[in-house]
Amino acid sequence: MGRISQWFDRRGFAAMLIGLPYLWLLALFLLPFLIVVAMSLATKTPTAPPFSFGGDHPWVNGQAYVRVLTDGLYLRAFLTSVGNAGVAMMLCLLLGYPMALGLTRVSKSWRNILLMLVILPFWTSFLLRVYAWMGLMGKNSWFNGLLTDGWNLLVPMDWAVKSIPMMNSNFAVVLVMVYTYLPFMILPLYASLERLDPVLDEAAMDLGSRPWQVFRDVTLPQSVPGIIAGGMLVFIPAAGELVIPSLVGDASSPMIGRLISDEFSSARDWPMASAVAVVLLVLMVGPTMLYSHYQARAEGTK
Repeated sequence: MGRISQWFDRRGFAAMLIGLPYLWLLALFLLPFLIVVAMSLATKTPTAPPFSFGGDHPWVNGQAYVRVLTDGLYLRAFLTSVGNAGVAMMLCLLLGYPMALGLTRVSKSWRNILLMLVILPFWTSFLLRVYAWMGLMGKNSWFNGLLTDGWNLLVPMDWAVKSIPMMNSNFAVVLVMVYTYLPFMILPLYASLERLDPVLDEAAMDLGSRPWQVFRDVTLPQSVPGIIAGGMLVFIPAAGELVIPSLVGDASSPMIGRLISDEFSSARDWPMASAVAVVLLVLMVGPTMLYSHYQARAEGTK
């Protein structure tokens, strides 16, 4: 009996450790998601809460999804969100890859300092950083004046401007998103590049490859998992971003996060907001699940 109880205690403790994360996901992801899906199939009413099932209304109402897929406002918002997030992701990759590669080539003492500098923005308020960029992009800011002077030096006098309009534009949204999400690109890339064997680069150099050929044929292919991971960590939250577009974006060209917020708060159309959120989640999670599936299959065939 003592051995059985010990075995049960070990198995029960292990099952509890394994089951707690699944319970967390069930309570904080799956259940709220099912509630949002149910609200998206409800009918908008002037009651509290502002939706209803049954009675004078159908139990399942798919008009919200029809509107999401046919209304030009939502289609433009999805395109704007995907476009801004895609541009921000590519810029983060172009900026983050050399930085991550440089982190792997310095000494360990400098590496720790540089890694601390990469994560240092996380120690300050997110809103404070966005407001700081709002000040920098203002018409009378020193940053705008510096860019304006540089522009006037490079272009003919006929094209000279007094200030560069940056605020309330997609340019401002992409700029602030690149600043905000750049660490999310650098850290996965660093983790991927740091595991590479430097002997492979040395072997390629001994065989006559030039540095750019070593990077193209050896380093870059082996860092693809880090590129994909960093791209997802940047693209997915950037596509659903609310705060940055609300503060520095163009109100006439909103991103999808702003529309969801407006439908919930201003219009009080919870079924519509829920339908938009479900469609956005499917668009974001679908490619992620496909990538995970094919990656697992590829690892299984090795």
